[in-house]
Amino acid sequence: MKICVIDDEPLIVEVLKAYLEREGYEVCSALNGREGLSLIEKEIPDFLILDLMLPDLSGEEICRIVREKSEIPILMLTAKTAEEERIQGLLLGADDYVTKPFSPREVVVRVQTILRRFHKGEVPRDLLSFEQGILTIDDHKKEVKVEGKEISLTPIEYKLLTGMARHPGRVFSRMDLLALVEVDPYEGYERNIDVHIKNLRKKVEKDPRRPRFIITVFGMGYKFGGKPDVPHAAQ
Repeated sequence: MKICVIDDEPLIVEVLKAYLEREGYEVCSALNGREGLSLIEKEIPDFLILDLMLPDLSGEEICRIVREKSEIPILMLTAKTAEEERIQGLLLGADDYVTKPFSPREVVVRVQTILRRFHKGEVPRDLLSFEQGILTIDDHKKEVKVEGKEISLTPIEYKLLTGMARHPGRVFSRMDLLALVEVDPYEGYERNIDVHIKNLRKKVEKDPRRPRFIITVFGMGYKFGGKPDVPHAAQ
């Protein structure tokens, strides 16, 4: 799991990186907001630790931009003590905040807690149902139905659909999708993912030009837009 840390204090970045890597996380980092936004677009992290006060863009502005494209968990670091300022960050979409100075161990625990909450929202692996049963996936039978009618998918299309559907709202880069379909990337093949996505849309979308399930996130990749019907696996 990849965590992005954006903070203009190099020591804080180094300490958090060391503690998070000790827990098995992969960490990328940036020292200002613009660099951080570019890094997020390039790396597609699973979690964002964001300083509220940066020299170029505010943490609030970065949070707003990220939330327009992604639902990744965000933990804010702030030296601001005013309640209204902290609340503003939460209203913009941050999941929690830690006030500076802080214990690195506390940050790690906050990250782990938020991730546990976040992944409780994942859809079960064996039976997936979306939009009041319009799209269903029975992973045990490898069976996909749209409005009750079974559709035929290629192995790559099936892996793309189920891999994304298990994480509604998460943005997948083309490289992420290559990993889902277990294909080694080589020159030119990364863009072939777009062809598989186009073919998948023709099969699962009522109107492929206005997709409901397989959504393009411009400049970043794709995400699954269906609303889950079931919060837990069928018995």
